[in-house]
Amino acid sequence: MRECIDGASLAQALIHAAASIDLQKQQINELNVFPVPDGDTGTNMSLTISTAAAELRKKQPRTVGEVAATNASALLRGARGNSGVILSLLFRGFAKAVKDKDTIDGRDLAIALDFGVAAAYKAVMKPAEGTILTVSRLAAAKAADAARRTPNDPEAVLEAAIAEGRETLAHTTEMNPVLKKAGVVDAGGKGFLVILQGMLDSLRGVPMPEGGEDAATEQKTDYAAIAAEEITFTFDTVFIVRKNADFKGVEGFEAYLNSIGDSLVIGEDDDCFKVHVHTDIPGAALTEAQKYGTLELAKIENMRTQAEDLAAGRHIQSTDDLDAVEAQLEGKPMPEVRKIAAPEKKYGVVAVAAGDGLAAVFRDLGADGVISGGQTMNPSTDDIMKEIDAAPAEIVFVLPNNGNIIMAAQQCVPLAEGKKVVVLPTKTVPQGISALMVMDPEADEEANVAAMTEAIGHVRTCEVTYAARDSEFDGFAIKRGDYLALAEHQLFGTDRKLEKLLRRLAESEELQNAEFINIFYGEDVTEREAQRSLKLFTELCPNAEITLLSGGQPVYYYMISAE
Repeated sequence: MRECIDGASLAQALIHAAASIDLQKQQINELNVFPVPDGDTGTNMSLTISTAAAELRKKQPRTVGEVAATNASALLRGARGNSGVILSLLFRGFAKAVKDKDTIDGRDLAIALDFGVAAAYKAVMKPAEGTILTVSRLAAAKAADAARRTPNDPEAVLEAAIAEGRETLAHTTEMNPVLKKAGVVDAGGKGFLVILQGMLDSLRGVPMPEGGEDAATEQKTDYAAIAAEEITFTFDTVFIVRKNADFKGVEGFEAYLNSIGDSLVIGEDDDCFKVHVHTDIPGAALTEAQKYGTLELAKIENMRTQAEDLAAGRHIQSTDDLDAVEAQLEGKPMPEVRKIAAPEKKYGVVAVAAGDGLAAVFRDLGADGVISGGQTMNPSTDDIMKEIDAAPAEIVFVLPNNGNIIMAAQQCVPLAEGKKVVVLPTKTVPQGISALMVMDPEADEEANVAAMTEAIGHVRTCEVTYAARDSEFDGFAIKRGDYLALAEHQLFGTDRKLEKLLRRLAESEELQNAEFINIFYGEDVTEREAQRSLKLFTELCPNAEITLLSGGQPVYYYMISAE
Protein backbone atom coordinates (compact mmCIF):
# COMPACT_ATOMS: atom_id res chain seq x y z
CA MET A 1 0.00 0.00 0.00
CA ARG A 2 1.32 3.45 -0.94
CA GLU A 3 1.13 5.71 2.12
CA CYS A 4 1.94 8.95 0.34
CA ILE A 5 2.43 10.55 -3.06
CA ASP A 6 5.65 12.45 -3.66
CA GLY A 7 6.35 15.05 -6.33
CA ALA A 8 7.83 12.65 -8.86
CA SER A 9 4.87 10.28 -8.50
CA LEU A 10 2.34 13.10 -8.92
CA ALA A 11 4.11 14.44 -11.99
CA GLN A 12 4.19 10.98 -13.55
CA ALA A 13 0.51 10.47 -12.68
CA LEU A 14 -0.46 13.67 -14.50
CA ILE A 15 1.65 12.74 -17.53
CA HIS A 16 0.02 9.30 -17.52
CA ALA A 17 -3.43 10.95 -17.30
CA ALA A 18 -2.64 13.08 -20.34
CA ALA A 19 -1.75 9.95 -22.31
CA SER A 20 -4.93 8.23 -21.12
CA ILE A 21 -7.28 10.94 -22.29
CA ASP A 22 -5.41 11.32 -25.56
CA LEU A 23 -6.13 7.65 -26.19
CA GLN A 24 -9.84 8.09 -25.45
CA LYS A 25 -10.49 11.61 -26.73
CA GLN A 26 -12.49 10.48 -29.74
CA GLN A 27 -14.63 8.32 -27.49
CA ILE A 28 -15.35 11.41 -25.41
CA ASN A 29 -15.95 13.54 -28.51
CA GLU A 30 -18.66 11.10 -29.56
CA LEU A 31 -20.61 12.03 -26.43
CA ASN A 32 -21.14 15.61 -27.56
CA VAL A 33 -24.80 16.29 -28.17
CA PHE A 34 -24.27 17.48 -31.75
CA PRO A 35 -23.98 14.85 -34.50
CA VAL A 36 -21.98 17.34 -36.59
CA PRO A 37 -18.23 16.70 -36.99
CA ASP A 38 -17.08 19.38 -34.55
CA GLY A 39 -17.72 17.65 -31.22
CA ASP A 40 -14.50 18.40 -29.39
CA THR A 41 -14.79 18.03 -25.60
CA GLY A 42 -12.32 15.15 -25.58
CA THR A 43 -9.94 16.98 -27.89
CA ASN A 44 -10.11 20.14 -25.79
CA MET A 45 -9.47 18.34 -22.52
CA SER A 46 -6.67 16.30 -24.06
CA LEU A 47 -4.91 19.35 -25.52
CA THR A 48 -5.33 21.22 -22.25
CA ILE A 49 -3.73 18.60 -20.03
CA SER A 50 -1.11 17.76 -22.67
CA THR A 51 0.16 21.32 -22.26
CA ALA A 52 0.69 20.59 -18.58
CA ALA A 53 2.34 17.23 -19.26
CA ALA A 54 4.85 18.89 -21.58
CA GLU A 55 5.63 21.52 -18.94
CA LEU A 56 6.12 18.87 -16.25
CA ARG A 57 8.54 16.96 -18.47
CA LYS A 58 10.48 20.14 -19.16
CA LYS A 59 10.68 21.60 -15.65
CA GLN A 60 10.69 18.39 -13.59
CA PRO A 61 9.53 20.06 -10.33
CA ARG A 62 10.41 18.17 -7.16
CA THR A 63 7.75 18.56 -4.45
CA VAL A 64 4.03 17.90 -4.70
CA GLY A 65 3.41 21.62 -4.25
CA GLU A 66 5.78 22.53 -7.08
CA VAL A 67 4.31 19.88 -9.38
CA ALA A 68 0.74 21.01 -8.69
CA ALA A 69 1.64 24.67 -9.22
CA THR A 70 3.40 23.93 -12.53
CA ASN A 71 0.45 21.82 -13.64
CA ALA A 72 -2.13 24.49 -12.73
CA SER A 73 -0.19 27.29 -14.43
CA ALA A 74 0.23 25.29 -17.66
CA LEU A 75 -3.43 24.22 -17.64
CA LEU A 76 -4.54 27.84 -17.37
CA ARG A 77 -2.44 28.90 -20.36
CA GLY A 78 -3.38 25.85 -22.38
CA ALA A 79 -7.09 25.76 -21.54
CA ARG A 80 -9.25 25.15 -24.61
CA GLY A 81 -13.02 25.28 -24.63
CA ASN A 82 -15.29 25.37 -21.61
CA SER A 83 -14.28 21.86 -20.56
CA GLY A 84 -10.60 22.79 -20.65
CA VAL A 85 -11.15 25.91 -18.57
CA ILE A 86 -13.13 23.99 -15.94
CA LEU A 87 -10.41 21.32 -15.86
CA SER A 88 -7.81 24.03 -15.26
CA LEU A 89 -9.90 25.40 -12.38
CA LEU A 90 -10.25 21.96 -10.79
CA PHE A 91 -6.48 21.58 -10.75
CA ARG A 92 -5.90 25.20 -9.74
CA GLY A 93 -7.87 24.59 -6.56
CA PHE A 94 -5.96 21.33 -6.10
CA ALA A 95 -2.69 23.28 -6.31
CA LYS A 96 -3.84 25.80 -3.69
CA ALA A 97 -4.50 22.99 -1.23
CA VAL A 98 -1.04 21.38 -1.57
CA LYS A 99 1.14 24.41 -2.31
CA ASP A 100 3.45 23.94 0.70
CA LYS A 101 3.57 20.15 0.75
CA ASP A 102 6.46 17.87 -0.18
CA THR A 103 4.22 14.80 -0.16
CA ILE A 104 0.51 14.12 0.33
CA ASP A 105 -1.41 11.27 1.96
CA GLY A 106 -4.99 10.17 1.38
CA ARG A 107 -6.44 12.91 3.55
CA ASP A 108 -4.44 15.58 1.75
CA LEU A 109 -5.58 14.21 -1.60
CA ALA A 110 -9.23 14.36 -0.58
CA ILE A 111 -8.86 17.93 0.61
CA ALA A 112 -7.13 18.90 -2.64
CA LEU A 113 -9.95 17.39 -4.73
CA ASP A 114 -12.46 19.34 -2.66
CA PHE A 115 -10.50 22.58 -3.14
CA GLY A 116 -10.60 21.93 -6.87
CA VAL A 117 -14.36 21.56 -6.86
CA ALA A 118 -14.75 24.78 -4.88
CA ALA A 119 -12.59 26.69 -7.37
CA ALA A 120 -14.55 25.39 -10.35
CA TYR A 121 -17.95 26.13 -8.82
CA LYS A 122 -16.91 29.67 -7.97
CA ALA A 123 -16.08 30.28 -11.61
CA VAL A 124 -19.46 29.03 -12.85
CA MET A 125 -22.06 30.92 -10.86
CA LYS A 126 -25.05 29.17 -12.44
CA PRO A 127 -23.85 25.56 -12.66
CA ALA A 128 -26.18 23.04 -14.25
CA GLU A 129 -26.58 19.59 -12.75
CA GLY A 130 -25.40 16.61 -14.74
CA THR A 131 -22.08 18.13 -15.83
CA ILE A 132 -18.38 17.77 -15.04
CA LEU A 133 -19.06 19.93 -11.97
CA THR A 134 -21.57 17.43 -10.60
CA VAL A 135 -19.26 14.50 -11.27
CA SER A 136 -16.27 16.20 -9.64
CA ARG A 137 -18.29 17.36 -6.62
CA LEU A 138 -19.71 13.95 -5.73
CA ALA A 139 -16.40 12.25 -6.47
CA ALA A 140 -14.63 14.61 -4.07
CA ALA A 141 -17.27 14.00 -1.40
CA LYS A 142 -16.72 10.24 -1.64
CA ALA A 143 -12.97 10.81 -1.50
CA ALA A 144 -13.47 12.63 1.80
CA ASP A 145 -15.45 9.67 3.17
CA ALA A 146 -12.72 7.26 2.11
CA ALA A 147 -10.01 9.46 3.63
CA ARG A 148 -11.71 9.28 7.02
CA ARG A 149 -11.44 5.48 6.86
CA THR A 150 -8.03 5.18 5.22
CA PRO A 151 -6.19 8.50 5.63
CA ASN A 152 -2.84 6.92 4.76
CA ASP A 153 -3.95 5.24 1.54
CA PRO A 154 -4.18 7.81 -1.28
CA GLU A 155 -4.77 5.09 -3.87
CA ALA A 156 -7.86 3.91 -2.00
CA VAL A 157 -9.10 7.50 -1.74
CA LEU A 158 -8.66 8.09 -5.46
CA GLU A 159 -10.27 4.73 -6.28
CA ALA A 160 -13.33 5.65 -4.18
CA ALA A 161 -13.60 9.01 -5.92
CA ILE A 162 -13.51 7.36 -9.36
CA ALA A 163 -16.11 4.76 -8.38
CA GLU A 164 -18.50 7.44 -7.17
CA GLY A 165 -17.75 9.56 -10.20
CA ARG A 166 -18.66 6.72 -12.55
CA GLU A 167 -21.93 6.14 -10.75
CA THR A 168 -22.70 9.85 -10.95
CA LEU A 169 -21.72 9.97 -14.60
CA ALA A 170 -24.23 7.23 -15.40
CA HIS A 171 -26.95 9.38 -13.81
CA THR A 172 -26.04 12.59 -15.66
CA THR A 173 -28.32 11.49 -18.49
CA GLU A 174 -31.30 11.87 -16.16
CA MET A 175 -29.99 14.98 -14.40
CA ASN A 176 -29.56 17.13 -17.48
CA PRO A 177 -32.47 17.61 -19.93
CA VAL A 178 -30.13 18.08 -22.91
CA LEU A 179 -28.28 14.86 -22.15
CA LYS A 180 -31.55 13.03 -21.54
CA LYS A 181 -32.86 14.05 -24.93
CA ALA A 182 -29.62 12.90 -26.53
CA GLY A 183 -29.41 9.70 -24.52
CA VAL A 184 -25.76 10.18 -23.48
CA VAL A 185 -23.72 10.92 -20.39
CA ASP A 186 -21.81 14.17 -19.90
CA ALA A 187 -18.67 14.34 -22.04
CA GLY A 188 -16.75 16.61 -19.66
CA GLY A 189 -17.52 14.37 -16.69
CA LYS A 190 -16.33 11.37 -18.66
CA GLY A 191 -13.09 13.15 -19.54
CA PHE A 192 -12.43 14.08 -15.93
CA LEU A 193 -12.84 10.47 -14.82
CA VAL A 194 -10.49 9.28 -17.56
CA ILE A 195 -7.90 11.69 -16.15
CA LEU A 196 -8.40 10.49 -12.57
CA GLN A 197 -8.20 6.86 -13.70
CA GLY A 198 -4.98 7.61 -15.57
CA MET A 199 -3.52 9.07 -12.40
CA LEU A 200 -4.55 6.01 -10.38
CA ASP A 201 -3.15 3.65 -13.00
CA SER A 202 0.18 5.45 -12.79
CA LEU A 203 0.28 5.19 -9.00
CA ARG A 204 -0.39 1.45 -9.29
CA GLY A 205 2.32 0.87 -11.87
CA VAL A 206 0.09 0.32 -14.91
CA PRO A 207 2.16 0.93 -18.07
CA MET A 208 1.73 4.25 -19.87
CA PRO A 209 -0.91 4.07 -22.64
CA GLU A 210 0.52 3.96 -26.12
CA GLY A 211 -0.91 4.00 -29.64
CA GLY A 212 -3.63 5.92 -31.41
CA GLU A 213 -7.09 6.89 -30.39
CA ASP A 214 -9.66 4.32 -29.38
CA ALA A 215 -12.30 4.77 -32.04
CA ALA A 216 -14.83 2.55 -30.31
CA THR A 217 -17.55 4.44 -28.49
CA GLU A 218 -19.61 3.40 -25.53
CA GLN A 219 -22.46 5.66 -26.59
CA LYS A 220 -23.37 7.80 -29.56
CA THR A 221 -25.50 10.83 -29.29
CA ASP A 222 -28.82 11.91 -30.62
CA TYR A 223 -29.13 15.61 -31.48
CA ALA A 224 -29.96 18.25 -28.90
CA ALA A 225 -29.36 21.97 -28.69
CA ILE A 226 -27.09 23.55 -26.15
CA ALA A 227 -28.87 26.19 -24.15
CA ALA A 228 -27.79 29.70 -24.98
CA GLU A 229 -25.44 31.35 -22.51
CA GLU A 230 -26.49 34.73 -21.20
CA ILE A 231 -24.30 37.52 -19.95
CA THR A 232 -26.28 40.03 -17.90
CA PHE A 233 -23.67 42.45 -16.59
CA THR A 234 -21.44 44.67 -18.67
CA PHE A 235 -18.25 45.55 -16.81
CA ASP A 236 -15.44 43.12 -16.03
CA THR A 237 -13.88 44.11 -12.72
CA VAL A 238 -10.69 42.53 -11.39
CA PHE A 239 -8.84 43.56 -8.23
CA ILE A 240 -6.52 42.29 -5.53
CA VAL A 241 -6.95 43.07 -1.84
CA ARG A 242 -4.25 42.63 0.80
CA LYS A 243 -6.06 41.40 3.91
CA ASN A 244 -6.27 43.69 6.94
CA ALA A 245 -5.32 42.61 10.45
CA ASP A 246 -8.84 41.71 11.55
CA PHE A 247 -9.77 39.85 8.35
CA LYS A 248 -12.34 37.14 9.13
CA GLY A 249 -13.11 35.70 5.71
CA VAL A 250 -14.59 36.63 2.32
CA GLU A 251 -17.99 34.97 2.77
CA GLY A 252 -19.83 38.23 3.43
CA PHE A 253 -18.07 39.98 0.57
CA GLU A 254 -18.85 37.07 -1.75
CA ALA A 255 -22.55 37.33 -0.90
CA TYR A 256 -22.48 41.07 -1.59
CA LEU A 257 -20.77 40.63 -4.96
CA ASN A 258 -23.28 37.97 -5.97
CA SER A 259 -26.05 40.46 -5.22
CA ILE A 260 -24.63 43.06 -7.64
CA GLY A 261 -23.16 40.87 -10.37
CA ASP A 262 -22.26 37.44 -11.66
CA SER A 263 -19.33 35.42 -13.07
CA LEU A 264 -17.71 35.73 -9.65
CA VAL A 265 -14.33 34.14 -8.96
CA ILE A 266 -12.44 34.71 -5.69
CA GLY A 267 -8.95 33.28 -5.30
CA GLU A 268 -7.40 33.46 -1.84
CA ASP A 269 -4.08 32.83 -0.13
CA ASP A 270 -2.75 33.72 3.32
CA ASP A 271 -2.14 37.41 2.65
CA CYS A 272 -4.34 38.44 -0.26
CA PHE A 273 -7.44 37.62 -2.22
CA LYS A 274 -8.16 38.28 -5.88
CA VAL A 275 -11.63 39.03 -7.26
CA HIS A 276 -13.06 38.79 -10.77
CA VAL A 277 -16.72 39.82 -11.14
CA HIS A 278 -19.09 41.10 -13.84
CA THR A 279 -21.13 44.01 -12.52
CA ASP A 280 -22.80 47.25 -13.59
CA ILE A 281 -21.43 49.10 -10.54
CA PRO A 282 -17.71 48.32 -10.25
CA GLY A 283 -17.12 51.32 -7.99
CA ALA A 284 -19.45 49.83 -5.38
CA ALA A 285 -17.51 46.56 -5.49
CA LEU A 286 -14.21 48.38 -4.88
CA THR A 287 -15.67 50.43 -2.05
CA GLU A 288 -16.99 47.35 -0.33
CA ALA A 289 -13.64 45.57 -0.83
CA GLN A 290 -11.84 48.15 1.28
CA LYS A 291 -13.69 46.90 4.35
CA TYR A 292 -11.63 43.72 4.02
CA GLY A 293 -8.19 45.16 3.35
CA THR A 294 -6.03 47.40 1.20
CA LEU A 295 -6.71 47.54 -2.52
CA GLU A 296 -3.55 46.48 -4.36
CA LEU A 297 -4.64 46.33 -7.99
CA ALA A 298 -7.83 47.10 -9.90
CA LYS A 299 -8.76 46.65 -13.57
CA ILE A 300 -12.18 47.85 -14.71
CA GLU A 301 -13.41 47.72 -18.28
CA ASN A 302 -15.04 51.16 -18.18
CA MET A 303 -13.51 54.36 -19.51
CA ARG A 304 -14.86 56.44 -16.61
CA THR A 305 -12.88 54.33 -14.14
CA GLN A 306 -9.78 53.79 -16.25
CA ALA A 307 -7.73 55.97 -13.92
CA GLU A 308 -8.46 53.51 -11.11
CA ASP A 309 -7.03 50.49 -12.98
CA LEU A 310 -4.06 50.33 -10.66
CA ALA A 311 -5.71 51.78 -7.57
CA ALA A 312 -2.70 51.38 -5.31
CA GLY A 313 -0.20 52.50 -7.95
CA ARG A 314 1.46 49.10 -7.97
CA HIS A 315 2.81 48.06 -11.36
CA ILE A 316 2.53 44.34 -11.95
CA GLN A 317 4.77 42.94 -14.67
CA SER A 318 2.90 40.99 -17.31
CA THR A 319 3.35 37.24 -17.37
CA ASP A 320 1.75 34.16 -18.79
CA ASP A 321 -0.51 33.27 -15.86
CA LEU A 322 -2.39 34.47 -12.80
CA ASP A 323 0.30 33.14 -10.48
CA ALA A 324 2.52 36.02 -11.64
CA VAL A 325 0.35 38.59 -9.90
CA GLU A 326 0.42 36.58 -6.71
CA ALA A 327 4.16 36.08 -7.06
CA GLN A 328 4.88 39.79 -7.06
CA LEU A 329 2.58 40.46 -4.14
CA GLU A 330 4.37 37.73 -2.18
CA GLY A 331 7.84 38.93 -3.17
CA LYS A 332 8.63 35.83 -5.22
CA PRO A 333 10.68 35.79 -8.44
CA MET A 334 8.64 36.81 -11.46
CA PRO A 335 8.12 34.45 -14.39
CA GLU A 336 9.28 35.35 -17.88
CA VAL A 337 7.79 38.64 -19.08
CA ARG A 338 5.57 38.66 -22.15
CA LYS A 339 6.13 41.04 -25.03
CA ILE A 340 3.27 43.52 -25.00
CA ALA A 341 2.64 46.08 -27.73
CA ALA A 342 2.52 49.64 -26.45
CA PRO A 343 -0.85 51.36 -26.96
CA GLU A 344 -1.00 53.44 -30.14
CA LYS A 345 -4.77 53.81 -30.28
CA LYS A 346 -7.82 53.60 -28.10
CA TYR A 347 -9.36 50.35 -29.36
CA GLY A 348 -8.08 47.06 -30.74
CA VAL A 349 -9.92 43.94 -31.81
CA VAL A 350 -8.99 40.25 -31.68
CA ALA A 351 -11.29 37.76 -33.41
CA VAL A 352 -11.43 33.99 -33.76
CA ALA A 353 -12.29 32.57 -37.19
CA ALA A 354 -11.55 29.45 -39.23
CA GLY A 355 -11.05 30.03 -42.94
CA ASP A 356 -8.96 32.48 -44.94
CA GLY A 357 -12.01 34.28 -46.29
CA LEU A 358 -13.51 34.88 -42.86
CA ALA A 359 -10.14 36.01 -41.51
CA ALA A 360 -9.86 38.48 -44.39
CA VAL A 361 -13.30 39.91 -43.60
CA PHE A 362 -12.28 40.61 -40.00
CA ARG A 363 -8.98 42.17 -41.06
CA ASP A 364 -10.73 44.34 -43.66
CA LEU A 365 -13.05 45.58 -40.91
CA GLY A 366 -10.05 46.57 -38.77
CA ALA A 367 -9.30 43.57 -36.55
CA ASP A 368 -5.72 43.69 -35.23
CA GLY A 369 -5.43 39.94 -34.88
CA VAL A 370 -7.34 36.92 -36.13
CA ILE A 371 -6.80 33.60 -34.40
CA SER A 372 -7.32 30.56 -36.56
CA GLY A 373 -9.88 28.38 -34.84
CA GLY A 374 -13.53 27.77 -34.21
CA GLN A 375 -15.61 24.71 -34.88
CA THR A 376 -12.91 22.07 -35.14
CA MET A 377 -10.10 23.63 -33.09
CA ASN A 378 -10.78 25.85 -30.10
CA PRO A 379 -7.81 28.14 -29.40
CA SER A 380 -6.29 28.09 -25.93
CA THR A 381 -6.31 30.95 -23.46
CA ASP A 382 -2.62 31.45 -24.26
CA ASP A 383 -3.36 31.65 -28.01
CA ILE A 384 -5.88 34.41 -27.38
CA MET A 385 -3.63 36.18 -24.87
CA LYS A 386 -0.78 36.42 -27.37
CA GLU A 387 -2.99 38.27 -29.86
CA ILE A 388 -4.25 40.57 -27.12
CA ASP A 389 -0.67 41.37 -26.14
CA ALA A 390 0.18 42.13 -29.78
CA ALA A 391 -2.74 44.53 -30.25
CA PRO A 392 -1.38 48.12 -29.88
CA ALA A 393 -4.44 49.45 -28.07
CA GLU A 394 -5.60 50.60 -24.66
CA ILE A 395 -8.78 48.52 -24.82
CA VAL A 396 -8.97 45.24 -26.74
CA PHE A 397 -12.33 43.78 -27.74
CA VAL A 398 -12.23 39.99 -28.11
CA LEU A 399 -14.74 38.29 -30.41
CA PRO A 400 -14.69 34.53 -29.64
CA ASN A 401 -17.35 33.77 -32.31
CA ASN A 402 -18.06 30.39 -30.75
CA GLY A 403 -19.88 29.54 -27.54
CA ASN A 404 -17.19 27.07 -26.56
CA ILE A 405 -14.45 29.70 -26.78
CA ILE A 406 -16.05 32.44 -24.67
CA MET A 407 -14.95 30.98 -21.34
CA ALA A 408 -11.34 30.57 -22.47
CA ALA A 409 -11.37 34.16 -23.72
CA GLN A 410 -12.70 35.41 -20.38
CA GLN A 411 -9.71 33.86 -18.63
CA CYS A 412 -7.61 36.49 -20.44
CA VAL A 413 -9.29 39.35 -18.57
CA PRO A 414 -7.24 39.03 -15.35
CA LEU A 415 -4.11 38.10 -17.33
CA ALA A 416 -3.98 41.30 -19.37
CA GLU A 417 -1.54 44.03 -18.40
CA GLY A 418 -1.15 47.51 -19.81
CA LYS A 419 -4.54 47.29 -21.53
CA LYS A 420 -8.13 46.37 -20.81
CA VAL A 421 -9.82 43.34 -22.30
CA VAL A 422 -13.51 43.22 -23.10
CA VAL A 423 -14.90 39.86 -24.20
CA LEU A 424 -18.03 40.21 -26.33
CA PRO A 425 -20.22 37.05 -26.12
CA THR A 426 -20.29 36.33 -29.86
CA LYS A 427 -21.25 32.71 -30.51
CA THR A 428 -21.03 32.79 -34.31
CA VAL A 429 -18.80 34.43 -36.90
CA PRO A 430 -21.68 36.54 -38.32
CA GLN A 431 -22.32 37.91 -34.83
CA GLY A 432 -18.66 38.88 -34.58
CA ILE A 433 -18.72 40.59 -37.96
CA SER A 434 -21.86 42.58 -37.07
CA ALA A 435 -20.37 43.63 -33.73
CA LEU A 436 -17.16 44.82 -35.36
CA MET A 437 -19.05 46.76 -38.03
CA VAL A 438 -20.71 49.01 -35.43
CA MET A 439 -17.62 49.68 -33.32
CA ASP A 440 -16.91 53.42 -33.31
CA PRO A 441 -13.25 54.42 -32.76
CA GLU A 442 -14.39 57.79 -31.41
CA ALA A 443 -17.06 56.55 -28.99
CA ASP A 444 -16.44 55.79 -25.33
CA GLU A 445 -16.20 52.21 -24.15
CA GLU A 446 -19.66 52.06 -22.61
CA ALA A 447 -21.31 53.22 -25.81
CA ASN A 448 -19.31 50.77 -27.92
CA VAL A 449 -20.10 47.82 -25.69
CA ALA A 450 -23.78 48.71 -25.79
CA ALA A 451 -23.82 49.12 -29.58
CA MET A 452 -21.84 45.94 -30.23
CA THR A 453 -23.98 43.92 -27.85
CA GLU A 454 -27.12 45.21 -29.51
CA ALA A 455 -25.74 44.28 -32.94
CA ILE A 456 -25.04 40.75 -31.72
CA GLY A 457 -28.67 40.42 -30.69
CA HIS A 458 -29.95 41.35 -34.15
CA VAL A 459 -28.09 38.57 -35.98
CA ARG A 460 -29.61 35.17 -36.66
CA THR A 461 -27.21 32.51 -37.92
CA CYS A 462 -27.92 29.36 -39.90
CA GLU A 463 -25.23 26.77 -40.56
CA VAL A 464 -25.26 23.91 -43.02
CA THR A 465 -23.05 20.91 -42.39
CA TYR A 466 -23.33 17.12 -42.44
CA ALA A 467 -23.99 14.36 -39.93
CA ALA A 468 -20.75 12.72 -38.83
CA ARG A 469 -22.57 9.72 -37.43
CA ASP A 470 -25.97 8.07 -37.19
CA SER A 471 -28.19 9.67 -34.60
CA GLU A 472 -31.75 9.69 -33.27
CA PHE A 473 -33.56 12.92 -32.48
CA ASP A 474 -37.25 13.21 -31.59
CA GLY A 475 -37.88 9.88 -33.26
CA PHE A 476 -36.28 10.94 -36.54
CA ALA A 477 -33.33 8.92 -37.76
CA ILE A 478 -30.36 11.01 -38.88
CA LYS A 479 -28.00 9.03 -41.06
CA ARG A 480 -24.30 9.61 -41.39
CA GLY A 481 -23.70 11.88 -44.38
CA ASP A 482 -27.10 13.59 -44.21
CA TYR A 483 -27.00 17.35 -44.71
CA LEU A 484 -27.95 19.18 -41.51
CA ALA A 485 -29.18 22.74 -41.11
CA LEU A 486 -28.84 24.44 -37.74
CA ALA A 487 -30.64 27.68 -36.93
CA GLU A 488 -29.26 29.41 -33.83
CA HIS A 489 -27.74 26.04 -32.81
CA GLN A 490 -31.14 24.36 -33.03
CA LEU A 491 -31.77 21.58 -35.53
CA PHE A 492 -33.72 23.13 -38.40
CA GLY A 493 -33.84 20.17 -40.76
CA THR A 494 -32.04 17.37 -42.55
CA ASP A 495 -32.01 16.12 -46.11
CA ARG A 496 -30.03 13.93 -48.47
CA LYS A 497 -30.11 16.76 -51.03
CA LEU A 498 -28.28 19.98 -50.20
CA GLU A 499 -30.34 22.16 -52.55
CA LYS A 500 -33.62 21.01 -51.00
CA LEU A 501 -32.32 21.88 -47.54
CA LEU A 502 -31.11 25.32 -48.68
CA ARG A 503 -34.53 25.96 -50.23
CA ARG A 504 -36.26 25.19 -46.95
CA LEU A 505 -33.90 27.57 -45.16
CA ALA A 506 -34.58 30.34 -47.69
CA GLU A 507 -38.31 29.87 -47.21
CA SER A 508 -38.07 30.03 -43.41
CA GLU A 509 -39.67 32.91 -41.55
CA GLU A 510 -36.34 34.27 -40.31
CA LEU A 511 -34.91 34.65 -43.80
CA GLN A 512 -38.17 35.79 -45.38
CA ASN A 513 -38.30 38.70 -42.89
CA ALA A 514 -34.61 39.59 -43.20
CA GLU A 515 -33.43 42.86 -44.73
CA PHE A 516 -29.83 41.67 -45.12
CA ILE A 517 -28.57 38.16 -45.78
CA ASN A 518 -24.88 37.21 -45.91
CA ILE A 519 -23.90 33.82 -47.30
CA PHE A 520 -20.38 32.58 -46.44
CA TYR A 521 -19.47 29.43 -48.34
CA GLY A 522 -16.91 26.98 -47.04
CA GLU A 523 -13.78 25.33 -48.34
CA ASP A 524 -15.68 22.33 -49.72
CA VAL A 525 -18.03 24.45 -51.86
CA THR A 526 -16.95 25.52 -55.35
CA GLU A 527 -17.62 29.05 -56.58
CA ARG A 528 -20.01 27.66 -59.18
CA GLU A 529 -22.00 25.82 -56.51
CA ALA A 530 -22.02 28.96 -54.36
CA GLN A 531 -23.36 31.04 -57.24
CA ARG A 532 -26.21 28.57 -57.70
CA SER A 533 -27.04 28.93 -54.02
CA LEU A 534 -26.95 32.72 -54.35
CA LYS A 535 -29.39 32.52 -57.25
CA LEU A 536 -31.71 30.33 -55.16
CA PHE A 537 -31.74 32.75 -52.22
CA THR A 538 -32.15 35.75 -54.52
CA GLU A 539 -35.25 34.20 -56.05
CA LEU A 540 -36.79 33.09 -52.77
CA CYS A 541 -35.86 36.14 -50.63
CA PRO A 542 -36.66 39.06 -53.01
CA ASN A 543 -36.95 41.64 -50.21
CA ALA A 544 -33.47 41.09 -48.81
CA GLU A 545 -30.13 42.50 -49.84
CA ILE A 546 -27.99 39.37 -50.31
CA THR A 547 -24.19 39.14 -50.28
CA LEU A 548 -22.14 36.08 -51.18
CA LEU A 549 -18.63 35.75 -49.74
CA SER A 550 -16.00 33.02 -49.73
CA GLY A 551 -15.44 32.16 -46.08
CA GLY A 552 -13.20 29.17 -46.64
CA GLN A 553 -14.40 27.66 -43.35
CA PRO A 554 -14.04 23.92 -42.72
CA VAL A 555 -16.88 21.64 -41.59
CA TYR A 556 -19.69 24.05 -42.52
CA TYR A 557 -20.67 24.26 -46.18
CA TYR A 558 -22.53 27.49 -45.54
CA MET A 559 -22.84 30.06 -42.77
CA ILE A 560 -25.86 32.26 -43.43
CA SER A 561 -26.63 35.35 -41.39
CA ALA A 562 -29.94 37.20 -41.38
CA GLU A 563 -30.54 40.69 -40.01
